Amino acid sequence: MALFEAVSALIPVHPPSSAPIYSPSLVSFSIEQDRWTDWAGTTSRNDFFHNTMDNLYQLSGAPPAMRIGAQSEDHTNYNPSVEFSEAVFPLYSNTTPYPEATSVVVGDGYYEIAKHLLPGTSVIWGVNFGSDNLTAAYLEADAALRAFATPDIADQGITLDYIEIGNEADLYMDNGFRSSSYNVSDYVSQWSVFAENIASLIRERNAKTQIIAGAFSGSTHGPGFSPQSIFKDGLLNASDLITLLSQHHYFGSFCSGSVPSGLLQNLMMKSSIRGNLTIFTPDIIATHNEGLGYALGETNSYACEGSGSQGAPGVSNTAGAALWLLDYALFAPQIGIEKAYFHNGVGYKYNLLQPVTLTRSIINGSTLASPLPPHIQPTYYAALIAAEAIGGSNTQAVELSLNNSWLAGYAFYEGGTLKRAVFINSEAWLQSDEGSRTRTSIHVNVTLDGSTESCHMTIKRLTIQHADDVSNVTYAGQSWETSDGRVSGTVRTEKVNVSAGVDIAETEVVLLHFY
Repeated sequence: MALFEAVSALIPVHPPSSAPIYSPSLVSFSIEQDRWTDWAGTTSRNDFFHNTMDNLYQLSGAPPAMRIGAQSEDHTNYNPSVEFSEAVFPLYSNTTPYPEATSVVVGDGYYEIAKHLLPGTSVIWGVNFGSDNLTAAYLEADAALRAFATPDIADQGITLDYIEIGNEADLYMDNGFRSSSYNVSDYVSQWSVFAENIASLIRERNAKTQIIAGAFSGSTHGPGFSPQSIFKDGLLNASDLITLLSQHHYFGSFCSGSVPSGLLQNLMMKSSIRGNLTIFTPDIIATHNEGLGYALGETNSYACEGSGSQGAPGVSNTAGAALWLLDYALFAPQIGIEKAYFHNGVGYKYNLLQPVTLTRSIINGSTLASPLPPHIQPTYYAALIAAEAIGGSNTQAVELSLNNSWLAGYAFYEGGTLKRAVFINSEAWLQSDEGSRTRTSIHVNVTLDGSTESCHMTIKRLTIQHADDVSNVTYAGQSWETSDGRVSGTVRTEKVNVSAGVDIAETEVVLLHFY
């Protein structure tokens, strides 16, 4: 195999003071509200979902956080006579094999099944703002607060950390929830009334729950729907319980038709990922200046407003998308993003996993020859690697400066000492490619006070045959593509002196443990 010119990776033994602390639940989950019962389970837990979340917990010491909301959040209403959930779905199509519900009516059990989450899980719950019915939102919030106060949930340390009031209100003038003249000032005025009432309810319940601001589909970064505008218009005056701003963001848009050539490579590309996220830097700064945290409360690869498209076929569901998700998530804290909630439903192409059996193709809606049991998708491997790389609380990380447009690298520190590093080669090796798959040789230089230290490292590889494959991925020789979501196979690692460096192929990830 041909080698690229060698690349030098200079890794400081100790992090700079500016290195951010990474949340062990950096890669978290946004769940479409209409399908919450499928994910959690009703009278009994969904073991596949439980196992896949527990895998991540075992690596990082913290369960992924959950956000239950999204588009169906603004179609949900509470009715105490309903046991769990009654949802009405439109007809599916080739473009949208698994559409969101147009109506969701829920009862107390719908909230109480949060008991099936892992102990210690942090939860965001969305309430209906789209229908402009304060009573409806109040009843939903009340039911959620009551559920999380029950012993089955509270005794496990499962917490309702935030209530989200409405989903992507900046689109309300387009989707029929508000008139075409609706603007950010109208939003702040209406939303503040909801927030004031829900904040009063939280205090009545003696809960520690906070309120999320924003949850817009995008940002103007100035006048219009943006953090700057809602702060200027006084949204934060509604309650001192507003402590987090949520931004929704998808890497790009894909609605229907043939997938453009190069779309997968563009998704994976290092420069595209950085340009895609740094556009929010003014918003992040403005948010932090107000003393609020900033999170990507709903994000993923490709979506299309209005069409219900939930990913680009042959792109969002591929192994190459795992490299995108890993680099995207690890880069986010470098610019002040605390967590990224990757959106999932049932049958969505960009899901990290499919939690229930599917009977229709996620690609074109055709009936499957046989039902497809619950399974992970390739992007789940990115969550595994991120969890292992972060490895616990108070871990700091820094992006490494690499003189290569395809390579990204991050170093991770515990107690101020280097422990791990991740390298990502985002050049796509496709099924259609011919010839030799190229590799890059990385010279790993670990320095202290200007001198090179001699130490050893263990290498673990994310092995992908082709970027456009949708299965048969392994990490350190093991697979999570199993019937129960648990790992299979024997761990395979390489142990070498750091001075030997490490090589990395196109469409590959390596995780280094230093010792």
